[in-house]
Amino acid sequence: MSMAERVLMKGNEAIAEAAIAAGCRHFFGYPITPQTEVAAYMSKRMPKIGGIYLQGESEVASINMVLGAGAAGVRVMTSTSSPGISLMAEGISYIAGSDVPCLIVNVQRGGPGLGGIQPSQADYCQATKASGHGDFHMLVFAPSTVQEMVDLVAGAFELGDKYRMPAMILSDGMLGQMMEPVTLPEPRDMRDDKEWAARGHDGKRAHNVINSLYINPQELESLVKARYEKYAVIVENEQRAEEYLADDADIIVVAFGASSRVSRSAVDMARKSGIKAGLVRPITLWPFPEKFLAKHAGHAKTFLSVEMSMGQMVDDVRLAIKCSRPVEFYGRTGGVIPTPKEVYDAIVRINGGGQR
Repeated sequence: MSMAERVLMKGNEAIAEAAIAAGCRHFFGYPITPQTEVAAYMSKRMPKIGGIYLQGESEVASINMVLGAGAAGVRVMTSTSSPGISLMAEGISYIAGSDVPCLIVNVQRGGPGLGGIQPSQADYCQATKASGHGDFHMLVFAPSTVQEMVDLVAGAFELGDKYRMPAMILSDGMLGQMMEPVTLPEPRDMRDDKEWAARGHDGKRAHNVINSLYINPQELESLVKARYEKYAVIVENEQRAEEYLADDADIIVVAFGASSRVSRSAVDMARKSGIKAGLVRPITLWPFPEKFLAKHAGHAKTFLSVEMSMGQMVDDVRLAIKCSRPVEFYGRTGGVIPTPKEVYDAIVRINGGGQR
């Protein structure tokens, strides 16, 4: 199969193939619905290309294997679904504290607890604010199509390597299970020559030590502050979002991932009925694309956050526009996907009825 051909692929399998094309040859994970196809696909493909696939005895074991491989300088990934990320939280913090890059895929399901296996976006706060203990961030990308799942993988690996930090692709059960035509990227020939990696030195340089333990509090404080200086650079340079009919909109809908697909249709319905609605779709959830929202605060009358959660993104929208405009919320949770009609009705309500 030529990589330039469009092929019909399930989201979970497409993201795995994209990771392989991006030079990932190490995968460690544990099965959990609705992301199991990522691991299953890797289990078939990795042995055929000289890669490593290993199913850990748990998510806890798997994320620590990711830490070990990443510390050796290779491109490595894991995938799981919501409860699995909770189990990985300690290891994710170790990875961030060790300044080790890796890719983590979360195909979200409904919660809390075991919840259900239907799509959700209720891991937003976990991904962007509380993915583990301590002061740290990780890059978080939110695809809205299977093609974008593919396209974001290479960039997530690249930025993770550039800034030496973990990156997450925050998908959901709908995107992971749906099939769409995709164009896969050409394979990359990756050289694992990261100068900071702990992978032997043949007496040619000083030892590299990968570590997140610092007994001296002043030393730890200095390292954390330096990391936050790096985060400030990322906030300045790496915000990404898509804008749709937003430049003259009175009502700006803010939605990511699967919710943005529904919201785009609702915006089209609103425009046809004479309501000036638009959409801003965050692609990076961290850094949150505050610049893209702030520039519309001058002309928009109201913002509407549409989510498959109980409103976890609302405060970030408010902060992005410095609370200068009302921010309304419409969402479904527990694995229920909002319909375009539901979002359209919310837009009409905010507008005070039909065309003014």
